[in-house]
Amino acid sequence: MASDAIGVLDEAYQRMHATGPEYEGWLSNHGPMAAEAMARHGHGDAVGRWLDGYVKRLEEFPRGSGPIGADWRGALGDPKRIADWTVYFNQEMTERPWRQVLGEWWSRLLPGSAASATHGIIRVGHAIRALQADGDDPVHVAELAHGLAYWAARWQPYPEADTQLALPPDLTPTQALAAVPRLADQSGGFRDRFARLAALPGWPAASLAGGPPAEISAWLTELADATVFRYLDIARGNPVMLVHSATAPTAILRSLPALDTELWAPSAAAAWDAAVALTAIYAPSGPSDQPSPAAPDGPGAIDEVFARAVVHGDEHAIKFADTAADVYERTGNPAALAAAVRAVELIPRP
Repeated sequence: MASDAIGVLDEAYQRMHATGPEYEGWLSNHGPMAAEAMARHGHGDAVGRWLDGYVKRLEEFPRGSGPIGADWRGALGDPKRIADWTVYFNQEMTERPWRQVLGEWWSRLLPGSAASATHGIIRVGHAIRALQADGDDPVHVAELAHGLAYWAARWQPYPEADTQLALPPDLTPTQALAAVPRLADQSGGFRDRFARLAALPGWPAASLAGGPPAEISAWLTELADATVFRYLDIARGNPVMLVHSATAPTAILRSLPALDTELWAPSAAAAWDAAVALTAIYAPSGPSDQPSPAAPDGPGAIDEVFARAVVHGDEHAIKFADTAADVYERTGNPAALAAAVRAVELIPRP
């Protein structure tokens, strides 16, 4: 990314670091993630104006209560310690290379990757992409610290159950996602529905990831692609929340190059858990009878679709267009961009 665009992103990060990672008690601050996607796709000139509107809903950065120390396990999953975790990770990043800190804490945080409906790991994934693309920019490093702190403070494991969904091992991710059962009671918000997963017959689904690093990467890539294509059919269930069934696996996929290969298999498993959980919680049970929306194809198609998301203005539409762009670049399948168009159609404008 050009130096001026990096400067735009740094300014956006600094503005967001003065605000809390949540607002209204639970909703996640998507500002850093959306700003990174916009700057990455050549819309740096729109970032400042977009943040001017977005920041109005945010809250000030919270106060801390005390340092995180050797008893850090007791502070995991405590949202009241968000400020304390942020101080801790910022200090860690000043003392050690960010990749070293990430490698140590990724393995500790991964079991709680459901944190805030996967927003913790998604924010970290955006920060990692920025660092890998732009170099060890200090403000980018600070954003990674904020993302890890949010993940730690909202750390939450997936429910455990005695039985597993016995999926044949030769299923593709697309076929496996189609076999995921749905919650019969889809009332309430994420936290209400999340608690019901343990009672879902066959939960949790058996992980299909494993093998050498190249196979794990290929499997996770296929899963990330499948979640975007599947959004076309299931988005009507909840077009906002089902965005994360795709953006969470993509965030993990983008993070693999920054991680030791020994972390790839559990990371792929976490991506699968996220896709399955959000599908079970929000996806409708029946197939859609809606035709796919028209989407551009060929040179300039990604730019056009992403520009539509920026004009729309919703942070989820922007992040999903960014994810769909990755899939289109890998596959050339216009269904990926059609899914991004569907998000723009179904997600309410801010």
